[in-house]
Amino acid sequence: MPKRILVGTVTSDKTDKTVTVKVERKVRHPLYGKIIRRTKKYHAHDENNEFAVGDKVRIEETRPISKTKTWTVIDRVAAGGTQAVEADLDVAAAGN
Repeated sequence: MPKRILVGTVTSDKTDKTVTVKVERKVRHPLYGKIIRRTKKYHAHDENNEFAVGDKVRIEETRPISKTKTWTVIDRVAAGGTQAVEADLDVAAAGN
């Protein structure tokens, strides 16, 4: 049987050799027909701790590695991460 492959975004990399990946899918509401988003989080094995928060990754189903971990990260689809934004503000003295 082929292994399932999903694409998602890394939301946490705090644990050792594990990342939390949020996978989003779009489904049609059964009664109203509106397209709605459904999300689910998976714990995926990251052997070398090489993936960071914000990276878009592909995960593959595998044998159970731990109680909650049954997925392995294959590769990075797009690099993400948090970006620092510098604010260039001219602050005048407030006591004038």
